[in-house]
Amino acid sequence: MAEQKKPNAAQIASPSFRLAALDEAFLLGESMRGVRFLLEYEKAEQILKARRIKSTIVVFGGARIVESGGSEQHALWYKEARAFGRLASERGGATSDNGGDHFNVITTGGGPGAMEAVNRGARDVNAPSIGFNIRLPHEQEPNAYTTPELTFNFHYFAMRKMHLAMRANALVIFPGGFGTLDEMFEILTLRQTRKAPLIPVVLFDEAYWRSVINFDKLVEHGAIDAADLTLFRYADTAEATWDALVEQGLGKAHDNSAPDVVQKDI
Repeated sequence: MAEQKKPNAAQIASPSFRLAALDEAFLLGESMRGVRFLLEYEKAEQILKARRIKSTIVVFGGARIVESGGSEQHALWYKEARAFGRLASERGGATSDNGGDHFNVITTGGGPGAMEAVNRGARDVNAPSIGFNIRLPHEQEPNAYTTPELTFNFHYFAMRKMHLAMRANALVIFPGGFGTLDEMFEILTLRQTRKAPLIPVVLFDEAYWRSVINFDKLVEHGAIDAADLTLFRYADTAEATWDALVEQGLGKAHDNSAPDVVQKDI
């Protein structure tokens, strides 16, 4: 015997009857874009606070850099990025048990290449590391070395950039392409305009960056001030990169002298 249909079945099945929080079509609609921004901000914020991530060292770099099978230059960049992830995690406070707080935690865009290498270096020394992934038309999958509980996925580049900047105690930029340049100039602009504290910034592989961008010409043409060239330094090894960060004021957080971190108003 066929089950008798409820007289109010049409009402129950109607999209208007769904709870708003469970209505995917409604939540993904244009009118809810602001709410989705808030959700992307708040989810990562709550998780990072719960895991007591007090500050980060953000590392940008090309997704096309490979450990093997590519050029010798790529292999060197990968090796040094991994080495930097190790030593920065050990010396910066990410591995210390300072009351459960973690300082200068390696943070990347979560993808392959230089990002994978530096996350891998952090994992080599059992340190937490963060991956802020972004959904792309050709889907990016997270690399296998970010801490699973600190691996995020964003739809909006703007919200991803905000989280990259908010806890950053330092920025290191390995060679890369459009995405790396975009992220680098985002942070440099925040520093130049004093919208963010003057955190240490290091460009890895001076020869690469000088061949790609003629910063001196920007000064010559009056596009930037000569003083803006002091917003960053160059380094050619993982060790020299760490030294350049410390020389620019990065706090060493191996003990109770962990840096005072104020979340940026970005």
